[in-house]
Order: sequence, then structure tokens, then C-alpha cells
Amino acid sequence: MNPMNYKIIDRESYYRKGVFRHFSEDCKCSMSMTARLDVTELAARSRETNTKFYLNFLYLLTKTLNSREDYRMGWLWQSEELICWDVIHPTQYVFHEDTETCSVIYTEYRPDYEAFYAGALADLERGKQTREYGLDTANHPNWFDASYLPWLSYDSIHVELPDGHLYFNPIVHWGRYRAENGRLMMPVTVRLNHAVADGFLVANFFRLLRREIDAFTK
Repeated sequence: MNPMNYKIIDRESYYRKGVFRHFSEDCKCSMSMTARLDVTELAARSRETNTKFYLNFLYLLTKTLNSREDYRMGWLWQSEELICWDVIHPTQYVFHEDTETCSVIYTEYRPDYEAFYAGALADLERGKQTREYGLDTANHPNWFDASYLPWLSYDSIHVELPDGHLYFNPIVHWGRYRAENGRLMMPVTVRLNHAVADGFLVANFFRLLRREIDAFTK
């Protein structure tokens, strides 16, 4: 599998043509949404199978984002072309307690759960051996940010990008889950560029993710 294949989108026939033009030319902006997800069963499944909750969630998150073209959009600024990647992959971050810094870890998405889990776990272990930041966006254009914030179960988070910058890759954060009325609730935030996503598509991400979690745990 070539991790960087894509198709060029004909902007004249693009189903979001008018919205894309407005939010890529007149009003360049992004939108983010935070929701608390019930991860009680996912946490239980992780304990029962002796697997890492973090990696299980990362797999389901990445599977969700790859399930619909709207979440795989890209922008080739050199040729000003709107594209859709065949697949997008997660960028993990390893936190080093000794230096209080992070290293960027690029993981390849594999639809097969066991293959993805093994690869992502190996990537994490390799990431623990370095203290370099390791950012390499030139060679990883279709990798999206997947950032876990284990120190806090937050209520909202907002990511700022330069005004006018057409960056279409999703940016996803999630925090610690906490007990609420006997359930485990976890904050999840997704940021998408408004040129390729509106409120429906951002909200639909959570609905699709919910469906993947339910299928995985049942």
C-alpha cells in the first residue's frame, strides 16, 4: 500500500462547491467541537484483553476518519489542488517524563486491528528511545494529529492555526476519562477546516466513532 496516494477533486462538481469557495477565499476559518464519549465498555474490553486502552481508541479513531472522504481531504498548495487521500494515518506523541517534552511518532494505519495494534505499539516503544522532536511533515503529508492529554479530563480545547492557512488534516485531542454517574466519560475534540467540513460533518464524526466503539466492544 502506497501511503500517499490521492485523487484530485474537481472543484466544479464537488458537492460542497459553494461552501468550499466561501470558506477557502472569503472567510478562511476552521471549526472544532468537544464532546464527552462514554468509553465504559471500551475500558472494560481493554482490561479483559490485556490491551492498551489508548491504542484501542487510536485504532477506532483512525478507522472512523478513514471511513468517509470528507475527513481525508487535502490541499496541494504548490498547485492549488483539492485532493482526497486514499488513506490518512495517525501522528502519535510520546511524552518523556525526564525532559517534559514530546517526540513525534508516525504510525501507518492498517484496517486489520491486530496488525495496527502491533505496529502502533512498536512505534511507541521506538519513540521512547529518542528525545528528538522528529517532525517531518514533508514526508508525511497525510498524517493527522492524534494527541492524548493524560493529565486532565478537560471540558474544551481550541487549536489555533494561522489565519488563511488551508490545512485540511484533522486535529484530534482527547483527555483522561472520569467517572460520571457510574459511567466512564472521556473528552474528545476534533478540529476540521470549515472549507471541507461544516457542523454536520464534525458532529457526524462523533456519531461514526460511537458506532465503531460499539461494534468493537460487542
